Amino acid sequence: MSLIVAGRFTTFPAAESVAEKLFSRGFVEEDVNLFFVNPRGQHARHTPHPVALAAAPSHRTRNLTAGAVAGAVVGVALFGALLSASLPSVLIAAGVGAWIGARIGGGWQRAAEHEARVHHEMRQSGVLLTVHVSAENQALAAEVLREAGADEVERATGQWHWGHWADFDPTQPPHPYADAGVQRA
Repeated sequence: MSLIVAGRFTTFPAAESVAEKLFSRGFVEEDVNLFFVNPRGQHARHTPHPVALAAAPSHRTRNLTAGAVAGAVVGVALFGALLSASLPSVLIAAGVGAWIGARIGGGWQRAAEHEARVHHEMRQSGVLLTVHVSAENQALAAEVLREAGADEVERATGQWHWGHWADFDPTQPPHPYADAGVQRA
């Protein structure tokens, strides 16, 4: 695992100027990376959040089943009571009602998953300037980021490959960089 210090900026030009300051203070290009973090709730829009995936089977099954049963009951009640229909038409009404109810139940589940994912993400959007550091120069990197006006300065451990933070997860909350207990070079 690599030590990483990161700061959030509002624009790429602001982050690029800070990267230049880091280069002038001895950091190399392979240890500095910039990328944009999407707003909360827009990370991997087409892929469900891992927590939602883990919780989905029981909740999704329950919501779909409840919707299907309620829809079937309503379909049978409407067709059976209003039309005194034959058995095949009542069964068709139950099937259509179950299908509509399951769709409504599934919609409630998707709304609940989206709400949980959006409101539990703590990371703000913006340009993240990440620096691959050692124990000796992490305080210097944090100092440069703070002096340059980074909105947040954080410290993390992660995989640093080919000049970028390879296992960055935007849904994980940032861990603020604290000077306490950190060696200064």
